[in-house]
Amino acid sequence: MSSDVHEPLFWLAHRADPSPGTLIRFTSDGDEGDEDAEYEDPDPSTADLVARLRTVDTATIDAAALRAALQASVDTAMYWQEPDGTDVIASHPDVIAALGPIAELIMASEATRGWDAPRGAEQWAVDWRSPDDRAPLPSDSRALLTAWSEQRRAEEVRAGLERPADPYARWSGTWWSVPTELLLTRGVIADALELVEDSMGWEEATIIPVRGSGRTLEIRTDEDWAQLCRQYPLEVTASTRHDWFRVTGRDGRWLIPDWARVAGGWDAVHLSTLAYLRCATTLIEIDDEYASVIGGWAPDSTIWLTDGAREWDEPRQHWARPQNADEWTRQDGSNGGVTTAANRPGV
Repeated sequence: MSSDVHEPLFWLAHRADPSPGTLIRFTSDGDEGDEDAEYEDPDPSTADLVARLRTVDTATIDAAALRAALQASVDTAMYWQEPDGTDVIASHPDVIAALGPIAELIMASEATRGWDAPRGAEQWAVDWRSPDDRAPLPSDSRALLTAWSEQRRAEEVRAGLERPADPYARWSGTWWSVPTELLLTRGVIADALELVEDSMGWEEATIIPVRGSGRTLEIRTDEDWAQLCRQYPLEVTASTRHDWFRVTGRDGRWLIPDWARVAGGWDAVHLSTLAYLRCATTLIEIDDEYASVIGGWAPDSTIWLTDGAREWDEPRQHWARPQNADEWTRQDGSNGGVTTAANRPGV
């Protein structure tokens, strides 16, 4: 991010954040006699930020910058708390208007050409363990979905009995809206390693080649998700009320798809990267009574509802990264055994 934009955004976001925390400053001694001078925070206005956004050098928005922005968006996705200060400022109408031309330029670029593509034939699953701890891919999807459905229904009944109806109450529950036990695959290895919500900071991963067949439902817009909820509704109001109220500010009834029933018509469901950016963490209206949230689902990822996918004939790959580092490196590749995910656009 340009420093011209970062500074006013930082201070505006700090003031708008519902839990801003404490700023720690390191300052040198002032001139003699000024040791007791008070430090004054910068006080930019939204108009100042908008003015700087309108002068952004768009030539600096290259594939690497877009990748970093996409990764930051996934890293900061939160479904259990209020929007932070940056989210609040980004939702200001004047800021949205200033970002419009930049967004149009981004969507016209070569780097975003595949963001709305359907599921590709070549897929990759990730197991956050070393290849020495070999484990099979998830299977018996019907049993997994049956168990998931029973668990969600039981949690909803229990939440209705035990949790307060006041959406402001400090409760939290199951905020994700997809079954996490099923096989999930990605179209790009780098995405599987880097674009991970609520990451646990893993330092090793096994990448597994996967091929699948069958009917794939494409989620490209919020209406696609809303229609899925209308066709296969599963009410989760009591169990998601407090989390999703904090995220969206809406006090009402909530639905997610009943994935066990969805599996009767579809083998897989794919969320495109563009759909993730459009829909994740946002309020999706279903009708006058119900709404939903797409939570816990990564960009360009496919959830397999049936056993239509299997491990392919290619070898598994071992990837690792140093502690607290961002860059993943393939440990068993060519080029001396070192291949970097970030530098392999097609990976």
